[in-house]
Amino acid sequence: MGAFLIRVLINGVALWIASWILGGMTISSAGAEELAQGNETIAVGLSYLFVGLIFGVVNALVKPIVSLLSLPITIITLGLFTIVINAAMLMLTSWLSSFTPIGLQIDAFFWTAIFGAIIVSIVSLIAGTVTGTRK
Repeated sequence: MGAFLIRVLINGVALWIASWILGGMTISSAGAEELAQGNETIAVGLSYLFVGLIFGVVNALVKPIVSLLSLPITIITLGLFTIVINAAMLMLTSWLSSFTPIGLQIDAFFWTAIFGAIIVSIVSLIAGTVTGTRK
């Protein structure tokens, strides 16, 4: 359970860095402002953690199935199709979070979601290695 919470925190930080670098990727914190009682910094932090939780659940439940089904094209492209799968997981997270008060908005699959997937993967790799949650 502790490793999952660390992964949610890492996902939140990775999404924050990706949305900071990419202009077309934003996270709305309107729903978290009530919970944070007017403190905007806490509301933004809670928003990123909530979207990181959704992203973690999507990666845990949906991504293995999609990766298995797309294994032939992943082998043909020598693994580069994994970037497209990660971008699709970001878009699925965006769609799922649109049903909540806190939402991730991505303006385009090409190139915002693709670059976002690359940034999130790199940050998650580095943070997972540093924290020891990636084996």
